[in-house]
This record gives sequence, structure tokens and C-alpha cells, in this order.
Amino acid sequence: QVQLVESGGGLVQPGGSLRLSCAASGSMVSFYRMGWYRQTPGKQRELVADITSGGTPNYADSVKGRFTISRDNAKNTVYLQMNSLKSEDTAVYYCSARSPALGNYWGQGAQVTVSS
Repeated sequence: QVQLVESGGGLVQPGGSLRLSCAASGSMVSFYRMGWYRQTPGKQRELVADITSGGTPNYADSVKGRFTISRDNAKNTVYLQMNSLKSEDTAVYYCSARSPALGNYWGQGAQVTVSS
């Protein structure tokens, strides 16, 4: 099993930046595809970005050029650097660990609010 704990959420003004961190614990963490999803009330959870065990990133079109996902396998941590934030980025952000062979896991979520 894998446990995921997010940190770094908060309130930021439009155009500002935040960095989310997700600390993973458990076995074989480096084998998982790690990602960030977000959800707003009444909407389905959507992929923001994910990254393979080898470090290849993938982004939703809405965040390309503004967000950067990275992972440090030595620290079992994945990051989401969010720049040029917009009000529509406001959501609860969830860390995920996904593997067809090992299972899928979620963190508890971190609130990100973009508002002046």
C-alpha cells in the first residue's frame, strides 16, 4: 500500500504562484505513475498533470506552460509548481499514485484558492 500526504495549498492572488508537494510512503513508490488531479463542487475530478516512474510528464491543456510536475524518487515526493494562477484553477488538488499491477491511491486533498 501507499500513503499520500499533500501540502502547500492555500490562498493566492491571480497571477501568483504556489507549489504543492506530495509525500508518499509505502512500498515500491518509485514504480507508480504519480499525478495531480483537481475537483470543484459539482464537477468530476480531472487530471492536471502526471509523471511516469521514469520522469516523463503529461499535462492537461489548461495548465500547459503554467504548471510543472516533477518527482524526486529518492525522497518519494512529487511536486506541482503552479505559476500564473487563474481564478479557474481554484479547486481541491489531489495527489495520486497509479499502477495497473500495484493499485491506485489518493491523498486527502489540498485546497487551492486563487482570488484577489
